[in-house]
Amino acid sequence: MAANTQQALDFQLYINGEWTPARSGETFDVFNPANGERVARVAKAGSSDVDAAIAAARQTFDSGVWSRRTPQERAAVLNQFARKIVENAQELGYLEVISSGATIRRVSSMDIMGSAFVMQQSAGFALEYCYVNHLGPGIGAPSNNQVWREPLGVVAAITPWNFPMILAMWKLAPALAMGNSVVVKPATYTPLSTLKLAQLATEAGIPPGVFNVVAGPGASIGEALVKDPRVDKVAFTGSTEVGQRIMELASGTVKRVTLELGGKSPAIVLPDADLELTIPGLLYGFCLHTGQVCQSGTRILVHDSMYDQVLEGMSQMAAKIKIGNTLDPSTGMGPLVSNQQLDTVLGYIQSGLDEGARLVYGGKRITDSGLDKGHYVEPTIFADVRNDMKIAQEEIFGPVASVIRYSSVEEAIEIANDTIYGLAAGVWSGDVNQALKISRELKAGTVWINDWHAIRPDAPFGGYKQSGFGRELGRQSLDEYSQVKHVHVSLTPELRQRPWASSLF
Repeated sequence: MAANTQQALDFQLYINGEWTPARSGETFDVFNPANGERVARVAKAGSSDVDAAIAAARQTFDSGVWSRRTPQERAAVLNQFARKIVENAQELGYLEVISSGATIRRVSSMDIMGSAFVMQQSAGFALEYCYVNHLGPGIGAPSNNQVWREPLGVVAAITPWNFPMILAMWKLAPALAMGNSVVVKPATYTPLSTLKLAQLATEAGIPPGVFNVVAGPGASIGEALVKDPRVDKVAFTGSTEVGQRIMELASGTVKRVTLELGGKSPAIVLPDADLELTIPGLLYGFCLHTGQVCQSGTRILVHDSMYDQVLEGMSQMAAKIKIGNTLDPSTGMGPLVSNQQLDTVLGYIQSGLDEGARLVYGGKRITDSGLDKGHYVEPTIFADVRNDMKIAQEEIFGPVASVIRYSSVEEAIEIANDTIYGLAAGVWSGDVNQALKISRELKAGTVWINDWHAIRPDAPFGGYKQSGFGRELGRQSLDEYSQVKHVHVSLTPELRQRPWASSLF
């Protein structure tokens, strides 16, 4: 399956360590968002394929071939998997770019190494985490007490189209490190890199059936995974609406769920902020991956004293972003993932105009020669935005920023928290102590000070409020993929020595 820019690639499903055609024989096409060309044909999974993938994961987990290996044994294989990712960086990067609209510049510098590092980090954390904890003497008759941490079983990972490879890895790495088996359902726009990862996992020594991939329509496949009683855990990244549906379906079998959902993250710019740093940071905050990032800083709160200066600086900086061919290393921003997403973003831009926001930069589809067949849109900056406007409250998933005035820090905090979301937030200031104080008041799972999108594999990531619950990355992610068991061994041989004997007999 080497990269080929002339001919569409063919991918099957990956079940039980083998490439497997869909039982129906159906396929679907994957298109390049940059030019609209078909780049791949992928087997379209149905209910029987999902059943086969779950059965393979269940049988493999129950056999113990992976789940009962020691943390050290699993870590050795997972580190080999990480090396395979780096060795295949060129192909993985190409597959990511041609399906998601990501730039090769970003994928090469962030996604490939980030995916490998997350796997290595989770393997290392598991070595510390999976120990047997011996409790102290306690109360009552002598006993030995141990706390064990064990894998859950079968994990269904449902991943989005914006960062298909690295967000799959955020779920795969802790799940595999703790000994679980996994069935991944990638988004239909972007299944290619995930399918390749499954092949590399087998080559690295992960047993067949531990890592399975079923690609196809989200509603039918996703719901089948969530409802199946053989699945013990669902990990989902996507919209809040779909997350609500997953919670509803998962309740039928009371299975574990983690949800990383939408965001409408506020960036508070204090009067003492260094604008030479802040203004590029604001653009990075809402234009990375064409704004298709859940934690994008799309609500920019600026003090009255510098409002016009920040708007002017943002407009000048937006004009410097190179938009174009995603395989060109000099390109800074690519297209939106689909024509449907382009229509959605343009609709939000129109709603901003209709509600009285002032468009100060961008706002149009890009139809320049060479880009006219892709789903390109200009970076868009709105001024005079009220926080109750649609563009300030709803997740757009495009490079659209709402710049909102404030007069006092208290007002800025109130505006920042006035949202159903709580995924991320940020403060730009020359006074770190003041920024830390404000961070205490922000209702968000991650707060950046003088930075944005600074996600670390050793720090937890997740949301407050309707941005979801549970944490990915960091040691905390291992909690989401493991059970805790207390084992009590009595060391008291005679009945009369038992403290409970006198209370009943």
